Amino acid sequence: MVILRWLDRVLLIALKALTITCFVIVTILVSANVFVRFFPVASLHWFDEVIELFYAYLVFYGAAALWISRGHISVGDWIGGRLIKSVTGRHIYRMILESVVLVFTLIFFYYSLRLTVLALDVTNVFAIPKSVLYSCMPVAGAIMILYSIRDIAVEMIPLINRKANTGTPPP
Repeated sequence: MVILRWLDRVLLIALKALTITCFVIVTILVSANVFVRFFPVASLHWFDEVIELFYAYLVFYGAAALWISRGHISVGDWIGGRLIKSVTGRHIYRMILESVVLVFTLIFFYYSLRLTVLALDVTNVFAIPKSVLYSCMPVAGAIMILYSIRDIAVEMIPLINRKANTGTPPP
């Protein structure tokens, strides 16, 4: 478990650093583009493809970082915490929600991987393969799948422990 927690921290730090770096780069490039529109001192003909790359990485790796840290908005506690009074019922409710989320991430992973593998074209200026631009989606999707499975297990463990302690199935 110590190794898994260490890997969690390393992965989360790496994703946060990558997301912040992409955000800074996007901010600088957008500012430069605005400046060049008012003061045409340089040509930013490459702007669109570079922004596309960094913005995609920012969005998808940022989403994966939020997934790991559970920093995203979740309807699970909002509804389940208020309407379901039973602790066991809340765990089952969250497990069902996490299962639905897992199905979504599996579909997202499949189609983003398919898009990445089938993308054969390149960008106009730097000839960056489009698969490089799209690669952040299946990688982020794989991370989300792993952590969705973790979240399901986290909700399942108290149910299993309760059953083992009482010798009867939970109500």
